[in-house]
Amino acid sequence: YAPWCPACQQIEVTWESFAKESEHLGVTVGKVDVTQEPGLSGRFFVTTLPTIYHANDGVFRRYRGPRTLEDLQGYVSERKWEAVEPVAGWKSPSSIMMHGMAGLFHLSGWIRQIHSYLTGTLGIHVWISYAIFILATLLIGLFLGL
Repeated sequence: YAPWCPACQQIEVTWESFAKESEHLGVTVGKVDVTQEPGLSGRFFVTTLPTIYHANDGVFRRYRGPRTLEDLQGYVSERKWEAVEPVAGWKSPSSIMMHGMAGLFHLSGWIRQIHSYLTGTLGIHVWISYAIFILATLLIGLFLGL
């Protein structure tokens, strides 16, 4: 979820109720703020918010059903998740490819922080910051090419 997301705000009360009932269902329920954990959003290939996953014994399934408390509870208690196709091996959050995707999301956050530092703290014009990143990209490419 993200704090600014209207759909996330709409499901928040239901999700909190589901979390309170989770002990009776024998599951653990959590939520992750993708603005604070961009690596996880990359690792789980989050393209829409909110995104709900069911994980059991290292197998991940994306929940795409209705977002009512009864439907969420039924998904677990009636074992409806067994009928859902697991996330493909290469797209699984535990795969090497998704570890790499998480790394790219962390890198993009780091680049954004550097850009903010250059423009906000040091007062460098935005286009000069862009030029610095272009030059760094060319130099890194040249170095790797050698």
